[in-house]
Amino acid sequence: QVQLVESGGGLVQPGGSLRLSCVVAGYSLRDYGMGWYRQAPGKQRELVARIDRYGWPDYADSMKERFIISRDTDKNTVYLQLSRLKPEDTAVYYCNLPTAHADYWGQGTQVTVSS
Repeated sequence: QVQLVESGGGLVQPGGSLRLSCVVAGYSLRDYGMGWYRQAPGKQRELVARIDRYGWPDYADSMKERFIISRDTDKNTVYLQLSRLKPEDTAVYYCNLPTAHADYWGQGTQVTVSS
């Protein structure tokens, strides 16, 4: 059974940092790439970053200066380090595993940036 479980969200002040985690069950990150997306209230879901099966990262242009995607293949976990957070980063963050059979999503983790 495929499961993606995110954690690490929360309330943080502007300028703060968070590290999100996504634990994957059912597929090995040595064989598949992963992505992080976010969806703010009233907006469409948007790509934040991706990491391919070889560990190479790729970022949305507006994210690359402050966010870092990484992975631990032994733990089968993908991370998203969020830094210098802004109120406009407030959103539900989702991890995504695209495969030939299906597109898998986690349940999301809320990130709220507010003073």
